[in-house]
Amino acid sequence: MTPPLPTDAELSDVAEVTSRIRASISTVLSGLDQAISATLATALAQGHLLMEDVPGVGKTTLARAFAASVDCTVGRIQFTPDLLPSDVTGVSIYRSDEHRFEFRPGPIFANVVIADEINRASPKTQSALLESMQEGSVTVDGATRQLPAPFLVVATQNPVEMEGTYPLPEAQRDRFMAQVSVGYPEARAEMAMLDSHDGHDPLKDVRPVADAETLLAAINVARRIYAAPAIKQYIVDLVSATRDESGLRLGASPRASLQLLAAAKARAAMAARNHVLPDDVKALAVPVLAHRLIVSTEARLAGRTAQQITREIVSATAVPSAARDAAAPREAAVVRAP
Repeated sequence: MTPPLPTDAELSDVAEVTSRIRASISTVLSGLDQAISATLATALAQGHLLMEDVPGVGKTTLARAFAASVDCTVGRIQFTPDLLPSDVTGVSIYRSDEHRFEFRPGPIFANVVIADEINRASPKTQSALLESMQEGSVTVDGATRQLPAPFLVVATQNPVEMEGTYPLPEAQRDRFMAQVSVGYPEARAEMAMLDSHDGHDPLKDVRPVADAETLLAAINVARRIYAAPAIKQYIVDLVSATRDESGLRLGASPRASLQLLAAAKARAAMAARNHVLPDDVKALAVPVLAHRLIVSTEARLAGRTAQQITREIVSATAVPSAARDAAAPREAAVVRAP
């Protein structure tokens, strides 16, 4: 059964909530509109976010500001070379006085998990996140435990060329819905940062502007956004093009198609629209697809990056005419909410 389209009131609520969270984060970091938008879209799409950039540009601060803006449980994991999988998922401890094992949950049991410098831990420890990010559960000592909802991992990492880093396994990267680069701020934004941080930490002033229940309601609205068949075909065309691109050794997976559609729906919901437009897909194609791709040796030596190749694919892929004219669905088969 086709789910009912969200009402105008529901869409208005989503736009208002995301606007409040955006404004809250902007009190701490200015000039990062693209990164903040990607964070919000990923949260509404029930995905996970990977932020990669050089040290000191605000990756962890952005993750902490988002977590502080939503009244929910927060787990913080500082990834280091000696971190063990049990430090992430939790461990069973034997209680000799009661002659039984007691499970002590790790920091992964939270609504928002900040995985700081994730690529400084070994691949063995990084893999401890695979089940939780895909299935929303953790299996320890043969027992599977569900994680709280909503569940969002916001991971930061330094470029792999930097000292003391391990490249993320392909399976791990594929589980992140989007990857964004914070980048250096513009001069005006950096000047504003100097003023706001001068002798004061603005993170201490951040107060929650939403809660877990509100976020779950927004997620439910985003899930019910309408995507026309032509929009879905456009997504399939983009993802298929990455598999045929000569400059890529590995193209995007079917999971990428699903997550690009979910992210596009979330972007439409943030704009208070009940349908996806081609512009939603275009705006998120690079953040959602590029980090999953493996560039061939020849293309890498020629100076081409996964982001550049993805942009070329987006430019070369024709938008279906039906998708170009996409509007609110009129089909009688679509059930509208009362």
